[in-house]
Amino acid sequence: MGLKIMVVLFLVTFGPFAVFYLAFYIFCFIGGGFAVTLLYGKINSEKHLEKCEQSYLPPTQIGILKTLDEMKLEMKPIKIDRRLTGSSFIDEPLQQVIQFALRDYIQYWYYTLSEDESFLLEIRQTLQNALVQFSTRSKEVDWQPYFTTRLVDDFATHLRVFRKAQDRLADREDKQRDITEELVDSFFEAEVEMERKICRDVVCTSHKDEEGFLRDLCELLLYLLLPPGDFHNKNMRYFLREVLARGVLLPLINQLSDPDYINQFVIWMIRDSSCNYEAFMNILKLTDKPPELEAVKDKVLEELQYLRSLDTAGDGGPYLNLLFVKKVCETRIQRLHSGKEVDALKLAANFGKLCVIPLDHILIHNIALQFFMDFMQAAGAQAELFFWLTVEGYRVTAQQQLEAMQGWQKDGKKQPCTTKGLLKAAALGVYEQYLSDKASPRVQVDEASVTTLGEKLQKDDPTPEIFDEIQRNVYDMMLRDERYYPSFKQSPLYVRMLAELDMLKEPSYRGSDDGDGESFNGSPTGSINIVSLLHFMLQGSEKC
Repeated sequence: MGLKIMVVLFLVTFGPFAVFYLAFYIFCFIGGGFAVTLLYGKINSEKHLEKCEQSYLPPTQIGILKTLDEMKLEMKPIKIDRRLTGSSFIDEPLQQVIQFALRDYIQYWYYTLSEDESFLLEIRQTLQNALVQFSTRSKEVDWQPYFTTRLVDDFATHLRVFRKAQDRLADREDKQRDITEELVDSFFEAEVEMERKICRDVVCTSHKDEEGFLRDLCELLLYLLLPPGDFHNKNMRYFLREVLARGVLLPLINQLSDPDYINQFVIWMIRDSSCNYEAFMNILKLTDKPPELEAVKDKVLEELQYLRSLDTAGDGGPYLNLLFVKKVCETRIQRLHSGKEVDALKLAANFGKLCVIPLDHILIHNIALQFFMDFMQAAGAQAELFFWLTVEGYRVTAQQQLEAMQGWQKDGKKQPCTTKGLLKAAALGVYEQYLSDKASPRVQVDEASVTTLGEKLQKDDPTPEIFDEIQRNVYDMMLRDERYYPSFKQSPLYVRMLAELDMLKEPSYRGSDDGDGESFNGSPTGSINIVSLLHFMLQGSEKC
């Protein structure tokens, strides 16, 4: 009863909405208390955290102080090791090449994205590491056999394939196709026949395949030169591969293949060295291009007309020389147009028995040696001929070096300790190139002689005569084996050689067909020199 009276009095006094006001007041009281507690705890927590940070961490630098510190770090010079090969004469140009490559291929677009130098420094360091690795590997390679034998063989083989393609093109009766396409097809057909397992027609004729081959080549080089971490980075590997393939190798190949560049390079090479009379006449006698002979003839006629205009035609000297050159050009053009250069067998039949040039004369005469070299290449015996020529060069070099060492000893000078080492390295290079089991192709000689020679090279210091016994055996094999010199005397190349030497006349000198009249001495004095050969040729031409 009392509770009811209290409720009635409350409603009469405060009204019917008093219940809602009471609930609202209670909610505000509880919410205000919670907010005050939260704010108080937040402030105390921040103060506590600040005290903890200041106890063991330095204060963070902000604003101007932090900016100044970063500027000081950027101003420190960055040191780069500029050593690449160990030679300053090579390192400085290589550093310039690296700088220009970064400028032309990277910096021009990279600076539009960022000004941070760290990426460029990483690229530069990677390039330098690759060059250092390349230099280290290059020092481990024996370059002498490559430049003196393999590179020369490859270049000579290329020229022989090209000549063979030209001969095939001249023999074909179907002239409907473009002559350039015919020459390209004939060249690669001849290359397959000569190389047997190698043909480069797809790489050389298709631009897409050429780029693919260069990419594969660059990726192989990057595998050999880059550190493993950099090589396994695909983005970096593909980037460098494209730069090397499309930005370096492909433009370089296109430039080296440009006929105008080749002509300018040849002119630059011969600008400071004049071609002597003998070399010039040999070129005229060896060329098989009538347009080239016509051009020389026209220049000669211009010079003759100029001399006549000066009233110096009767002074002899230059005028007579020019007349002789004109006569040689006309004779050569007439011979080429008459077909004598092609049908050598018919040409030989008109002269009966031909002059016999001994093998030792052929080996010391540049024109005759070129024809014999072509024959041995076709017979698959070029290794024997190249071995003989290489040993001749080794003997002369070894004698010169030993004579120089003896002169130093007489003068009391200190002789270089590397001379004997270089001679031994050269002798071992000849042995490895032609006589060892790894040689390809290998000179076919007595195994006992090869074994004895190998033991001498390992134990004793090499002498100029160390290869004489094997060289003599190779010479006798080329002289008497029916596949080589005897077959060469019956081949069209021999007739063409006589034609080039102007010896297709009645023979006044006939050697023994079996080579009995020929001799060989391992020393250089046993070979007949150029003067005696010219004397022999002049004597034969006078009597013929």
